[in-house]
Amino acid sequence: MIIFGTKGYLHQLAILTLVCGWCGNPAAHTLRKRVTKFTLFFVPLFPFSTKYATQCTFCGGEQQISQEQADRLLAQHAAGPDGAPQQPGSPQSGRSGNPYQR
Repeated sequence: MIIFGTKGYLHQLAILTLVCGWCGNPAAHTLRKRVTKFTLFFVPLFPFSTKYATQCTFCGGEQQISQEQADRLLAQHAAGPDGAPQQPGSPQSGRSGNPYQR
């Protein structure tokens, strides 16, 4: 008997501030990548489906986007608000070096 099936993996790529298409509020959105892999005897072998989506943290609305749109959003997120690359802990990234400091 051969046991086969699928398994889904969800990867959070970034958290972006966007205007929601559902509620119209400027809110944080999670950019997610969902990969579905074919499994044989419970071992994931190869991906056969990859989908990207953004989800509003304010209303919960989710919107499917293409890979090109996801790549563009990631590039904008990495570039920061003024186009310069962000460094972890820099004032542009909104985080301090100390995770307990506000």
